[in-house]
Amino acid sequence: MNRTIKHAEDLRWLIGHTGGFRAGYVTEVQILKRRLFDEGSTRHVPAGTTIAVTIHYEIRSLARVAKLTMTGVTDFSVFEQDGIDCSSLSVIQTELNAGKLRFWFDPQGELYVVCDEAHLEELTLPVVTAQQSAELARWTFQGLETGGPTIQWLLDELDQAGLPCTWRHAERSDAIHPAVQWEGSLKPADSVPMDKDNLVQAMAYSPPEGPGFGLMLRVFGVQDRRLSRILEILADRITQCFSGNCLVGTTIIPGREWERWLVREHRSRRER
Repeated sequence: MNRTIKHAEDLRWLIGHTGGFRAGYVTEVQILKRRLFDEGSTRHVPAGTTIAVTIHYEIRSLARVAKLTMTGVTDFSVFEQDGIDCSSLSVIQTELNAGKLRFWFDPQGELYVVCDEAHLEELTLPVVTAQQSAELARWTFQGLETGGPTIQWLLDELDQAGLPCTWRHAERSDAIHPAVQWEGSLKPADSVPMDKDNLVQAMAYSPPEGPGFGLMLRVFGVQDRRLSRILEILADRITQCFSGNCLVGTTIIPGREWERWLVREHRSRRER
């Protein structure tokens, strides 16, 4: 989901689509201030401010991670004061006044932005609650094509990478969301029986709006290099073969930038 917000109709669409981010929470706020060197005055002068707010919320039994990037910012407040937690949202308020968009993310106005326009990026996935305490890693991809990876495609890619795996369909006692197409687990073919809880769960689903596909990979069990390799191999192959966006935690990453983002992340971890 990608949409530019400029006009009153766009604001009405935003509130209708998101439900005003009711009961959501802000996971990240980024502020980018640009300055350019003015040769005439030999000084750096302001050249625009951009604020990006990442919001996690649920609507109609679906989890959504939305990144609202506001450009041409002329006024803003992002402070938490007097014990107020601006990360929790009730319902945001918006308006268009004198050609400017205004966003109030909390009733107190502690998180407030005035800007020229905004751009919404969003990934949607079924709400997953089972076994979260045992989850070691999660990676989600939302593709633009109608046809996404099949179970056999995943197995073939792992086999070609020298890590053959077996597949087992999921057995669920609870109801599954109608958007889910198939679900099961991947395990290295040479796993011993005692490693039955060490696996990579794969879930394919249909996005609620428009064409495309979604695929969620989750690693369970104890730290196991082979399980990490399964996730890495599939993430690399999926981003190379399909167009779309990745979701790691609450960070949305364009698929074409996945490898570069991964290199930067590994470098950052080594430097900590």
